[in-house]
Amino acid sequence: MIDLTATGTILRPQSDTPFRTVANNGCLEGDVQMATAGTTRSSVLLRVLGWIARRFAGGRAEGLSFGGGLSMLPDRSLFPLFRDGLDPVPAVGSLRERSPVSRLPVPLGIRAWLVTGYEPVRAVLGNADGFSNDFGRFAARIGLTAAQEPGGLGMTDPPMHTRLRRLVTPEFTMHRLARLQPRIDVIVAERLEAMSRISGPVDLWQEFALPVPTLTICELLGVPYADRESVQRFSTARFDLGGGAYAPLDAIGESRAYLLDLVGRQRREPGDGLIGSLIRDHGGELDDRELAGLADGVLTGGLETSASMLALGALVLMTQPELADPLRSGEPADALVEELLRYLTVVQVAFPRFAVRDLEVAGVPIKAGDVVMCSLSAADRDGVLGPGMDRIEVGRPTSRSHLAFGHGLHRCVGAELARMELRTAYPALVRRFPAMRPAVDPASLPTRRASIVFGLDALPVTLDPGLPDITPESD
Repeated sequence: MIDLTATGTILRPQSDTPFRTVANNGCLEGDVQMATAGTTRSSVLLRVLGWIARRFAGGRAEGLSFGGGLSMLPDRSLFPLFRDGLDPVPAVGSLRERSPVSRLPVPLGIRAWLVTGYEPVRAVLGNADGFSNDFGRFAARIGLTAAQEPGGLGMTDPPMHTRLRRLVTPEFTMHRLARLQPRIDVIVAERLEAMSRISGPVDLWQEFALPVPTLTICELLGVPYADRESVQRFSTARFDLGGGAYAPLDAIGESRAYLLDLVGRQRREPGDGLIGSLIRDHGGELDDRELAGLADGVLTGGLETSASMLALGALVLMTQPELADPLRSGEPADALVEELLRYLTVVQVAFPRFAVRDLEVAGVPIKAGDVVMCSLSAADRDGVLGPGMDRIEVGRPTSRSHLAFGHGLHRCVGAELARMELRTAYPALVRRFPAMRPAVDPASLPTRRASIVFGLDALPVTLDPGLPDITPESD
């Protein structure tokens, strides 16, 4: 077990590498090594816990203090959230091999751990008796009240979690989701047609990767399409820690306020989507805050994450075109989708777990009350899943064993919807634009730094480099 809380221990950049995370305000680049220096101790969990605390409060929590301001923390403390190109930074893999359960420094007198090994991560996420997702266990220790809790599935334990999940699970069965497939087909086709009408390079993120899941989630929830730009904006902002802790948390508060208003409107006139269905079938069992929390969880798990997978997966297909050839010839996308989910694992860390009693993880003693963070991106590259986990190998036997959707009670309820979007979008994209390629050097693409959900800020592409760009004549 490695203790990263040792006095003077930090992580710092070692060397430049190609296709690296964009460096802004001291953002970590390249490889990472252990070093000593007389600096203030800090950790990835400081910002993550601050993010969760503000989410819990639904806005700026009065009376909270995080030791001088989260936005001033050095980015080198956030190494589990950085990438070397599409890969977790080497330090994460090295830590996993040496000590899959490691101490991390956290303020407020809290003992915290980072878990990076595949089996230890599964053990934590699957142990609902030993670990709690109830953020109230932590919030009370930093001055948040019960009235500030947002509800929802991600931060609750049984029996509340069981009750809420029972209400939404029927909407995410393959039978219920099948009704969305025709709409997803139309959304994808319309976005591809819109892209074809743009002269010059096209931002695949803005024109395809983000609109496809946005419109799908609007359809699922019953969110008016006129509101989709707002939904996109606060969904994207909520996961980006690079601009300081308060920016994403303010976006969360804005999201919750919007959804509370939408729930209120649909109480009076239920729509055809998930919110309206829950009101009609279970309106007496759920208050507005619980409904908004459930809707917010669908947004959290189904919009930005799917958008990032669409953009990053498209980038992989452009830079490794042999992976796209079977899709163009009509082969199903299932195996490719599962391997891309494993390889990219865009949700980099799971919601924190709180130990409810003294126990062990991979032989490391964890005390009751300790906070445990699980690195999903590190776990999905663990060699226990097979050789060469840092490369894409479509059809590998362990692809579907990935943790991209989490594991256990809190596994993503919208996993099958995400798969539907990816299985539809990837083949349609490479068939419509078989010669598509990045319009810039992939090494210069801006990636989200210090973001819980890894992704791109833009993906300019040339749709057909062999032909001149033609803008269709207007009628």
